[in-house]
Amino acid sequence: MEIPSKYDPTTTEDKWYAYWLKNDFFSSTPDDREPYTIVIPPPNVTGVLHMGHMLNNTLQDVLVRRARMLGKNACWVPGTDHASIATEAKVVAKLKEEGIDKNDLTREEFLEHAWEWTHKHGGIILEQLKKLGASCDWNRTSFTMDTERSESVIKVFVDLYNKGLIFKGFRMVNWDPQAQTTVSDEEVIHKDIQSKLYYVSYPIEGSDEKVTIATTRPETILGDTALCIHPEDERFSHLAGKRALVPIANRSIPIIQDQYVDMEFGTGCLKITPAHDVNDKEIGDIHGLEIIDILNDDGTLNELGLHYSGQDRFAARKNIAKELKEKGFLIKIEDYATSVGTSERTGAVIEPKLSEQWFLKMKDLSEPALKAVMEDEVKLIPEKFKNTYRHWMENVRDWSISRQLWWGHQIPAWHYGEEKMVVAETEAEALSLAREESGNPNLSLSDLTRDPDALDTWFSSWLWPISVFDGIRNPENPEINYYYPTQDLVTAPEILFFWVARMIIAGYEYRDEKPFENVYLTGIVRDKQGRKMSKSLGNSPDPISLMEQYGADGVRVGMLLTSPAGNDLPFDEELCLQGRNFANKIWNAFRLTRGWDVDSSLSTPVAASSAMDWFENRLAEALLEIDDKYSKYRISEALMATYKLVWDDFCSWYLEMVKPEYQHPIDAETYKRTEAFFETLLGILHPFMPFQTEEIWHLMADRKDGESIMHKTWPVLTVNDKESLLDFEMASDLIAQIRNFRAQKGLSPKEALTLMVKGAEPIPMREVVVKLGNIAQIEVIDAAPEQAFSLLVKQREFFLPASQSVNMEEEIAKLEKEYEYTLGFLKSVEKKLSNERFVAGAPEAVVANERKKAADAKEKLTILEDQIQQLKN
Repeated sequence: MEIPSKYDPTTTEDKWYAYWLKNDFFSSTPDDREPYTIVIPPPNVTGVLHMGHMLNNTLQDVLVRRARMLGKNACWVPGTDHASIATEAKVVAKLKEEGIDKNDLTREEFLEHAWEWTHKHGGIILEQLKKLGASCDWNRTSFTMDTERSESVIKVFVDLYNKGLIFKGFRMVNWDPQAQTTVSDEEVIHKDIQSKLYYVSYPIEGSDEKVTIATTRPETILGDTALCIHPEDERFSHLAGKRALVPIANRSIPIIQDQYVDMEFGTGCLKITPAHDVNDKEIGDIHGLEIIDILNDDGTLNELGLHYSGQDRFAARKNIAKELKEKGFLIKIEDYATSVGTSERTGAVIEPKLSEQWFLKMKDLSEPALKAVMEDEVKLIPEKFKNTYRHWMENVRDWSISRQLWWGHQIPAWHYGEEKMVVAETEAEALSLAREESGNPNLSLSDLTRDPDALDTWFSSWLWPISVFDGIRNPENPEINYYYPTQDLVTAPEILFFWVARMIIAGYEYRDEKPFENVYLTGIVRDKQGRKMSKSLGNSPDPISLMEQYGADGVRVGMLLTSPAGNDLPFDEELCLQGRNFANKIWNAFRLTRGWDVDSSLSTPVAASSAMDWFENRLAEALLEIDDKYSKYRISEALMATYKLVWDDFCSWYLEMVKPEYQHPIDAETYKRTEAFFETLLGILHPFMPFQTEEIWHLMADRKDGESIMHKTWPVLTVNDKESLLDFEMASDLIAQIRNFRAQKGLSPKEALTLMVKGAEPIPMREVVVKLGNIAQIEVIDAAPEQAFSLLVKQREFFLPASQSVNMEEEIAKLEKEYEYTLGFLKSVEKKLSNERFVAGAPEAVVANERKKAADAKEKLTILEDQIQQLKN
């Protein structure tokens, strides 16, 4: 078979993925094997692949492919998230383009559009993951709003409500005026901005005195219900108990005292607006203040905003500042650096808003999940995130679980009568409960009104490891009992509390055990300037284009080469080029071995025999390191160890040691063992490079349909001859120095050299040294020869005679120049060591390092003196 000169991923990747799907290689059903389970962090159903997905899913695929090769029943469950806010925003925008206002539709009509959008755009990202090589069990693809997951979510809501853990109440929430819904603390992105600080005077009622406050939000002045001073602030103590007039509104408000006031901020006097600030709300509750909400849900001012009613909050801010100035209330405006919360989904500036919402009590629920991580029942990798996790969990707040959206799981609560309500899994159950509670058997469905809010998206995804195996609806089914708890979760640190902590909470609440054993936290993919990759910055490459250019294997390798757990990945497209070059190196090695003619009558050369013995032990030694890196979830380091084993040890050294002379055949034993080594290496490479390894593995032998390298057993090897490893260290060092000598002296690689060695002790891997060093003869000598270059290899001295092609005067001049430099360096170190204050005051390790520098310099001077003398003689 003619093998192409270059590896072309465009001819292999689609072919082998179709082959894997045809043979259903990724599917899993419970059996007697040890399960290995991963659930995918479900991407947004209408999303597309970005670099973060690439990193996360490549890591998952590496882990799951290796688990298969370890003989485990590997099950990687894919799926998508309905992403309430993001998806509804896209559907609303689409409808707007069509001239349709959401508010003109019924809920059912809007949901028809939303499902149409989901069916059209949903699943694109999963198809893109196939391009990456993701070996998910696609038969198990789940969606957070499919029947099984939806019923599980409703069942959990009703259960928690009946346990008294879910309640409805008025609380201060984060309000997104653009999406017109509440969002969680974790969905608020704080951004540093340059703002303005407005100094505004408030008249003291019944006097000519005024007091000045500072605010960044003058529009909220219309909602002020008090001014507040510190009890110990002598500047304002005389105002305690008096009243002030709100500028523009001319409304009388009390002046109260509270320890909360920071006397150093602004003027030391605060305006209190309970409806529009979390801290103000707490102060208002303590002092029984009135609550005046001046904002509509869309961020415009309502009728309590007086003549600014209907204006957007930011337009009103400018106009109110203008009126304050015109009426003499505005003292001054200063530039002010501050931080504002923005919605992760829409980018809108968040408004603190008092709103009636559904909440889940978290304190008691969180305790088992906190203990699990602190006691390493669930391991976070790297461990540094345990402190962050503990801080979150020890300060956990009740979870605001309702959203003012139509796309999502509608809250299963039905209202009837005057402020009466029932919670049930179905409408029929709700009617039955309402009849029972009211004592009215004549109630009908028309008397019930379902709560319009939808549940927070995370309320479905926190059940993900259980619900994908139908463990909520059917907690004793064989699948949940076999696959749960899962083994590894690969996700991003920014959703450690968002998702990971909540899944652990749900695991202990509904399975009385952890949902997974290990949580591998990836870093953020950043550009060369250190910026997080994003569409808005335009600094994120298209993953599909990258794979088309460099091949999926090349991109996978490129990303994982610099992606340690928990640390950010400084992505550069050069990494993908490096990955593609690695694939080409492997392909060229394959072409080299395929091009050998085998002669079974030939005996095995000594050089090849010693090379095979060495590589067999080197392979075992490297595999121990690779397995160790995997066990510690140092996937990037496992890849680097694999990379060096293949590129350096196998391609650069082993193949050079065993390959026959040009147009000469190779003996059968060497060929057979080389093929076996290559096949083992392909197996080790497979988790990182699934497509190319499958291609080469099939080209190496006549494989049957239904066979795959992914079913090859992960190798278990033992180092049997440590001496061979030490021998290679010396031989390779000597060969490298001989090659370096040729390069420095401008000698042709084809010019055979005489190598002299001091002492009769055998040279390790002598025949390999002769072959790769192009040595004509080896002479054993007792003393250093005249006019020869010295090579020092692990305390043994070797010499290469000065060739006529070497300019002796230039070589002596180079050595003398190096001698003078080393002598100067030694003097500077000895001067430092002769300083008693330095020796007495510097750390012991620093002093020891300086002494080592001096000793090394003296040894180098001795060697240089000998070399100079040898060349002069």
